[in-house]
Amino acid sequence: MTQQDIEDGKGLAIISYLTIIGTIIAYFMNNDKKNIFTSFHVRQALGLWLTYFILAWVVSAVNSWFATLGFWVFFGVLFIFGFINAIGGKALTVPLVGELFQKWFANLGR
Repeated sequence: MTQQDIEDGKGLAIISYLTIIGTIIAYFMNNDKKNIFTSFHVRQALGLWLTYFILAWVVSAVNSWFATLGFWVFFGVLFIFGFINAIGGKALTVPLVGELFQKWFANLGR
């Protein structure tokens, strides 16, 4: 990944973390260019959003304030980590699950 790839894809990489709609927009806007940096962050953001929705469903069944707080803090940290890396032009996977997202969604953006 070159510095030019990072600079060209930084805007869409940042957008991909804002909402699930931002991830979808970044994915479709990246289809023409196939920017490596944007594709990396779209895979990370998509994995985070899907995991977020699945675990939110599970945590809502628990009906515990502590479980809900832990859930929000956990995903808040992961989203902020990815967002800051996108702003900084870094391609670091999010802790714990980022490598899995790169494997699971390897075909996105290629």
